Amino acid sequence: MKILQFSMLLPPLVLAALLSFPMEASPHKDFLQCLSLSSNDSTSISNVIYTRNSSSYSSVLESRIRNLRFNSTDTPKPLVIVTPSRTSHFQATIYCARKHGLQIRIRSGGHDYEGLSYVAKVPFVVVDLVNFRSVDVDAENRVAWVQAGAILGEVYYRIAEKSRTLAFAGGIYYTIGVGGYISGGGFGSLFRKYGTAGDNVIDAQFIDVNGRILDRKSMGEDLFWAIRGGGGGSFGIVLAWKLTLVPVPATVTAFTVSRTLEQNATQLILQWQDIAHQLPDEMNPGVSMFSVNSTQDGRKTILASFNSLFLGTIDELLPIMQQRFPELGLSRQDCSEMSWIESILYFNQIQNQPLEILLNRTFRNPVGGQYYKIKSDYVKEPISETALNGLFSRLSDEEASSAIIIFMAYGGIMDRIPEDATPFPHRAGNLYKIYYNVNWPEEENVNAQKYIDWARRVYSYMTPFVSKFPREAYANYRDLDIGSNNVEYTSYAQAKIWGRKYFRNNFNRLVQVKTKIDPENFFKHEQSVPPFLYNVEKEN
Repeated sequence: MKILQFSMLLPPLVLAALLSFPMEASPHKDFLQCLSLSSNDSTSISNVIYTRNSSSYSSVLESRIRNLRFNSTDTPKPLVIVTPSRTSHFQATIYCARKHGLQIRIRSGGHDYEGLSYVAKVPFVVVDLVNFRSVDVDAENRVAWVQAGAILGEVYYRIAEKSRTLAFAGGIYYTIGVGGYISGGGFGSLFRKYGTAGDNVIDAQFIDVNGRILDRKSMGEDLFWAIRGGGGGSFGIVLAWKLTLVPVPATVTAFTVSRTLEQNATQLILQWQDIAHQLPDEMNPGVSMFSVNSTQDGRKTILASFNSLFLGTIDELLPIMQQRFPELGLSRQDCSEMSWIESILYFNQIQNQPLEILLNRTFRNPVGGQYYKIKSDYVKEPISETALNGLFSRLSDEEASSAIIIFMAYGGIMDRIPEDATPFPHRAGNLYKIYYNVNWPEEENVNAQKYIDWARRVYSYMTPFVSKFPREAYANYRDLDIGSNNVEYTSYAQAKIWGRKYFRNNFNRLVQVKTKIDPENFFKHEQSVPPFLYNVEKEN
């Protein structure tokens, strides 16, 4: 398949496009010239290219930097940002980046917790999918084609325009980009009923290192398997996903019940560990823990907030909770009925806003600030009261004043989907996942290291109480503390350390797919899947 054609003579439009680019030192200059020569329409590609001399460069770069600790003056910046508006722009960018020795980082929503979709330590180009964001919903056939630059809020809104009884099994935070989210598996409020986001993908449009545009049939089942949970930035660029839409009731219920340690929160959490994973598939139980000032004496205590979505009415929910978890004391007053899409607003704490807010791509983090460090764990056996008390004591530290720890129950259909159905392996045997989030205000960013160190200490403390051999982690909660030693591009032997944690026994199959689709390891970052024979010395 011949994709890129070149002419010995430059037509006037190409010359004009070349003159419109700032002529900086190679490989920047050569890359820009290559783009003009390679694109079928040089005028259009000049409109989606931003260099450091472009007036819009900073605003385009910063518009999707979700973790502001990667927006400092010393953060490495891309030489060029390309925001493709057609597939030929992707093809030209890949071709020219390979030719002139530039790395590509691919950004959809910009929520990569370590900034790997827009930060690199080598000369690089950001391919930002902001212009690739159409959502085409076919409610009759319960499917949707969604371009990878759309955010989840846009997907949910467009589905709701067609039907209030269909949904996509995606995440709660609506500014997350669809491309990276599904690439890492995709955990959300419907996963105990319908599985991960990756489990609900039935086709994709994908561009490989050679510029070929592939669908499920032409890419083959191995690559289609790999891109639905093997992590973003490893195999190529997903341009669009074909999603299965799932049925939801016209009325769903959400509840929140909060208790402090003085109100028996510890005992409730101990019971929750035994109960939550066995609750009906229609529930998504979680408990969030953070420090607050006691209303009695002003000292710090821990508040545990128990919450869940339930696919049904209050009248259907209450008997279940009274039978399974009467100690929580759930009452009608704790519950709110709504449509499924309104539950997205509820869990983002914006329930009084119109649905159109889901189209707002401006980042808002409902569980913390915009400077943060994230970690994750999986729990196979209940954590003891003594261990929980140790965790709570650390939540009372000064550095944890804005930290939050969330337990997210497993069970449901996740116990029935095989570990190798997609690269996302965290299925049967898990009671719940732990999400650790420590965040801090802008004025404290000069002291960011003390907050990161706090997260590391908590993670170390939790070692005896979580999964082992390997200690598992969620690929979408990217964490460069795990195995990479912050090395740029790891060898297969090094990558196995974090690869087993993210993907368990699926890692070797991912390496096999990578070796076949991208043997020279063009698509890479600090925690990308390497080809088997690739060695880090090739970079030196």
